[in-house]
Amino acid sequence: MSTIAITFTPDGLGHGLYTEAIDLGQIGPLTIKRATTIEYDNNSQYWRVKDRTGFRLFSSTSRQECLDWERQYLEAKEDQKHELSNGAGAVAAGA
Repeated sequence: MSTIAITFTPDGLGHGLYTEAIDLGQIGPLTIKRATTIEYDNNSQYWRVKDRTGFRLFSSTSRQECLDWERQYLEAKEDQKHELSNGAGAVAAGA
């Protein structure tokens, strides 16, 4: 996903990956939930990307590499959600 995408539900809530490219706070209060965390593991000397349950998704000695991986991963997940909700991929998912 190379562009910013915000999906609005029928109740008017917007969903998408946070970016400071658009000051969303100007249109109303925000509620932000982290999809992942990036933490340093002192024992292994690696940065770890973990999901909300604590499952390790990616590791690197570089925090920036973890940040880059996280953005690509979350963008791909958002793209998949949009493809499935628009009917694209529905055949492949049911095959």
